Amino acid sequence: MRTRSQARKRRQQQVRQTSVETPNLEKPNNNQELFNPPTVTMADNRTMAQLLEAPTEGYEDAIVVPEITANNFEIKHGLLNLVQNKQFFGHDKEDPHAHIRYFNKITSTMKFPNVPSTSVKLMLFPFSLEDAARIWLEKEPPRSILTWDDLVSKFINKFFPPSKTTNLRNEITRFLQRFDETFYEAWDRFNDLLWACPHHGFLELH
Repeated sequence: MRTRSQARKRRQQQVRQTSVETPNLEKPNNNQELFNPPTVTMADNRTMAQLLEAPTEGYEDAIVVPEITANNFEIKHGLLNLVQNKQFFGHDKEDPHAHIRYFNKITSTMKFPNVPSTSVKLMLFPFSLEDAARIWLEKEPPRSILTWDDLVSKFINKFFPPSKTTNLRNEITRFLQRFDETFYEAWDRFNDLLWACPHHGFLELH
């Protein structure tokens, strides 16, 4: 026979089994976004390895040298040495006009069949610069210098600013012979001013 206490324990066990419910795993609709955030699709489809690669944009040179189609074209070391022997550093007392004249003289001594002289100049000019002048050219926007005239114009405007031109033009217009110099000395000094500012804009009559 079952004792009264055993029957009571059996009834309590049955009650516990029927009262335990399976938890509702369904999420309420109002909290659905909290538990199931929307999937964000990225427009960049590159792999992680590609994303970690160093960028290669922006390393193009400022000077664009036209394509040279001539066969067996080569810059001789002798010409390159001549260019590098007289470099322009960008100092205040340096004359950029004199540098252009010297560079033109050197490059005109070498002729290459079927190769424009301006292409040779564009190719060699960076080797004639050093220090501040070289840094200036490196900071110019990529592919921003397309012709030799472009290069000369930007070079002169950088290292011979309009204010310097104005000062030299004023010296030329107000030029007077000094009491302690001869006429020939004054003439040489006047020509030095014209030489230092070849873009003065004065006619020979002036």
